[in-house]
Amino acid sequence: MKDTIILDEKQLIAKEKENNPSFLKTIWREIKHDKMALGSVVLLIIILLTAYLSPLFIDQVALGKMNFLKTWKPPSAENWLGTDDGGRDVFGQLLLGTRNSFTIGICVTVIAGLFGLGYGLISGYYGGMVDNIMMRVLEFLMVLPSLMIIIVIVTIIPNYSIFTFILVMSSFYWFSKARLIRSRALQERELDYINASKTLGTPSWKIMLFEMFPNLSSLVIVNMTLSLAGNIGLETGLTYLGFGLPLGTPSLGTLISFAKNPDIVMNKWWVWLPAALLILVMMLCINYVGQAIKRASDARQRLA
Repeated sequence: MKDTIILDEKQLIAKEKENNPSFLKTIWREIKHDKMALGSVVLLIIILLTAYLSPLFIDQVALGKMNFLKTWKPPSAENWLGTDDGGRDVFGQLLLGTRNSFTIGICVTVIAGLFGLGYGLISGYYGGMVDNIMMRVLEFLMVLPSLMIIIVIVTIIPNYSIFTFILVMSSFYWFSKARLIRSRALQERELDYINASKTLGTPSWKIMLFEMFPNLSSLVIVNMTLSLAGNIGLETGLTYLGFGLPLGTPSLGTLISFAKNPDIVMNKWWVWLPAALLILVMMLCINYVGQAIKRASDARQRLA
């Protein structure tokens, strides 16, 4: 009799798991049923593995050296994507530039996401006067011309590094995330489980981190995934304008910046075109995956 009861309980638990899968399983199920999203994941993994493993088969020291006897060479067996104005291999710069641009995009997305999450959770959880003050501060910050301020900061900082550039970008791209999290947190704070935890005397930080945040995690993942493509594009754009990565640091924006010259655009396409196409492919892949994650989040909310 007891064994039968135990089996029935296990079957109920198994059925409940099938009917309410975890968010990661829901994402994977959504991606599997979307050929574009699945192809995007595979292609993105191939690109990133090639880029991040490139230091194993590329001599970065030799790549940084100039050879004026090989300037503006078209693609060949020795240099698959030709050479630039300093005789440096474009293919090697493309791989290292992809690694740098994606790493910067990831770091900015994570740092800005965490800061926006913390700000939004605190504002939404406490509400009232705290929320009003924090939102007025946020509205003032959102009015500021962020892009121009970043350019000024990068210009006046002497000998800035990639780490400095990441911090500067992260400082101005958490505002929308904070507003989004705050709006959802205001709804969550009115629910019974939050009021019950407050009644039991649970500390506010525990309620925010261990009870409220798990219910907002799908929203955070979707927002950060969709923001990643924009942050990669922002870094590339700033580098193209000359206000991005320090000189000598490979980046997709560095290669595209050669396209400022009409002669290079028309006659030396191998320097800038592969980087431009790679950025386009990466952004499309990230957006397709982000849309699949968004659909998975919407489906999970309907089940809830």
